Amino acid sequence: MNGFTYYTPTKVVFGRGTESQAGALIREHGGSRALLHYGGGSAERSGLLNRVRRSLEEAGVTWVELGGVVPNPRLSLVYQGIDLCRKEGVDFILAVGGGSVIDSAKAIGYGMANEGDVWDFYEFIRKPKACLPVGSVVTIAAAGSEMSNSSVITKEEGGIKRGCNNDAGRPVFAIMNPELTMTLPPYQTACGCADILMHTMERYFNHGANMELTGGLAESLMRTVMRNSHILMEDPGNYDARAEVMWAGSLSHNGLTGCGTDGGDWATHRLEHELGGMFDVAHGAGLTALWGTWARYVYKERPERFVRFARNVLQVKPGADDEETILNGISAMEDYYRSIGMPVNLRELGVHPTDQQFRELARKCSVAANDSLGVVKKLHQADMEAIYRAAL
Repeated sequence: MNGFTYYTPTKVVFGRGTESQAGALIREHGGSRALLHYGGGSAERSGLLNRVRRSLEEAGVTWVELGGVVPNPRLSLVYQGIDLCRKEGVDFILAVGGGSVIDSAKAIGYGMANEGDVWDFYEFIRKPKACLPVGSVVTIAAAGSEMSNSSVITKEEGGIKRGCNNDAGRPVFAIMNPELTMTLPPYQTACGCADILMHTMERYFNHGANMELTGGLAESLMRTVMRNSHILMEDPGNYDARAEVMWAGSLSHNGLTGCGTDGGDWATHRLEHELGGMFDVAHGAGLTALWGTWARYVYKERPERFVRFARNVLQVKPGADDEETILNGISAMEDYYRSIGMPVNLRELGVHPTDQQFRELARKCSVAANDSLGVVKKLHQADMEAIYRAAL
């Protein structure tokens, strides 16, 4: 195993009705004037925003609001939020929504706490030294941004999607009420489950030493999400299944399933970032459309890990040899994705890149990765283009 630092400063408040504690938690963490940051109209129509506003009022927290966050959150709204927070003297940001809203809140927090252009942090020109405190009321179990150090933002000019990972941006609290996810359409629920699984799989498919406990936790988490995702496709109001998936989302991306490893591969995520930047696809669906092709491209570099995945996660019976077991495991994972309505190639995703777009996707991915990405197999620009093309 490798040495590691495990840092999880986020206070989790989990259960029914917990959104009523938002104001008190902001006060607990030193806030008095908040930015209430959210996405579209569902939070308003459901009454959630009014419950949060009432909580802020009862705690004596004043606030200003900025809605309009969309999937693949936009840099232009981040700039707008920074300007608003400076003008209004905001000292805390409360994100009410899923990963896109929380990521946008983190970016605004970086912009408030550091000088210069916040996009520098996403282009890896500079590293943020601080972040305005961020808290969240989670409405979608997916990205795990409520406990992670990650934020992903899309710059509209050029369709560039980039991430910034920094512990300063970890939210100080996360309010998690599984009931808030019950009105999600099945497709969004499935996309969320796919994202949770991929956050775990990116760490699981590594190329170094592993801890038995860490690997076992990751395998259990993946089996739990897969089992409960099927329940939610049939019974979207099942509280226990919603709770299992919501908690898995946080644990999948707070570093727990990477303890003692080399950190994992992350190639599929980086490939999807360019796909999402160019075609504005749902993140979870973009991941499932690419994963099988990536796996078939790299498995020979780490066969023992793919065998373990096939047997322990997917319960695939051993084949005539390890290669057959591995390929059956990859196919079984694709069968699972299809069973919850997720695509397993670009055609099923509804994306048909041209030759020029394939080349541009690979070029942008190579630039973002500083030439190469992945640890199971080092991928260079030609490899990236080959994976994109094979995924069609």
